[in-house]
Amino acid sequence: MNHDTEVLEVFEARAQRRAERRDFFKAFAMTAVTGGGLAMATRIPRADAQATLTDGDVLNFALNLEYLEAQFYSYAATGVGLTPDLLTGTGRPGVALGGRQVAFSDPAVAAYANEIAADEKAHVAFLRNAIGATAVAQPQIDVSVSPTSAFSNAARAAGLIGAGASFDPYASDENFLLGAFIFEDVGVTAYKGASPLITNKVFLEAAAGILAVEAYHAALVRTTLDVKGVAMPALIDATEAISNARDSLDGSTDLDQGIRAIGNASNIAPLDANGLAFSRSAGQVLNIVYLNKAAVTAGGFFPNGVNGTIVTSAAN
Repeated sequence: MNHDTEVLEVFEARAQRRAERRDFFKAFAMTAVTGGGLAMATRIPRADAQATLTDGDVLNFALNLEYLEAQFYSYAATGVGLTPDLLTGTGRPGVALGGRQVAFSDPAVAAYANEIAADEKAHVAFLRNAIGATAVAQPQIDVSVSPTSAFSNAARAAGLIGAGASFDPYASDENFLLGAFIFEDVGVTAYKGASPLITNKVFLEAAAGILAVEAYHAALVRTTLDVKGVAMPALIDATEAISNARDSLDGSTDLDQGIRAIGNASNIAPLDANGLAFSRSAGQVLNIVYLNKAAVTAGGFFPNGVNGTIVTSAAN
């Protein structure tokens, strides 16, 4: 199927989209009855094996990332993580290490944190219901604070802290925003990169809905950092350093962008020359969350790896 055909399908008539949304909820009801989840989705070839990849495999990969974001924001906003009923499933279960409530000084940032936390929790619940019986459990997640934590290693890779130092994303409004900046842009590129792998148009629409929310979140974080960066230019420099670190992990391309202004224009939306958001493959996303350039199956924010079929980062 060529690109033009895909674009035409995305922009089908409103009546057809409404019919598909009705089918979407019917599919959920059928899942509840049969326990079949998405395992019966149309299969496409996997790049790394002779086996096949289902829509459920792709959405389970996304669910791992949603667990990570939801736990970070939940702890930062409320001081507690996700409830146990949202953590069970297939694969090796784990806990969220560390995390605590931020003592926000800016009421606006506190409100943003609460909004995003609620959204990410809703994403976890939604994906678990959509996938059904084959939804993966939350794996071990590191959102803790120590010199060897994932946040500290990410900040060290970006040159924000030195050897033996810690980066605490819960210490201040600004640190929280930088911690959020690590995740949000990655989430947008992950969903965009995964969209061609989803064969069922109903679930593609659902994934597009989550992508849009992640883009809203990313823009909110980037805008807030941009505004605060007027009085604290080091914040702008920090976003550029984090962006460069992500680029160094996910391959030879230089696509990622911080929030430094381009000429007389702000850079809230990191786009290519065509005004489009760029994509990352699942392997590239895992490079960043595993904090590793090699083909590995664990590390960084997922000390024991993610659950599901897609578990290996790319070799860069």
